[in-house]
Amino acid sequence: MQQDRVRVNQDTSRLDASRDQLAKDKQTLADNQQASDKATQAAETSNQPLPTVNLTRAIENPPRAEQVLPPNLTIPKPQVNTLGQTVGKFINVTA
Repeated sequence: MQQDRVRVNQDTSRLDASRDQLAKDKQTLADNQQASDKATQAAETSNQPLPTVNLTRAIENPPRAEQVLPPNLTIPKPQVNTLGQTVGKFINVTA
């Protein structure tokens, strides 16, 4: 009989702890939903239509003068010393 009371008391305390945790989880969920709703409203109000893109030139090849490679893809010009020799050629000749 004593064991049953101890067990009932333990179950009661677990139930109370579960109810407390449930209340905390509900509050967290409500806070998250409010934050999400605010973010959604902010995003909807700031949504401006994007400018339309003209794709007619995207398919055509631009003239050669307009074609430019990005700097990281261009080959650097060789460096020239005072004698007019490139550094690489000078190293090969003197070495």
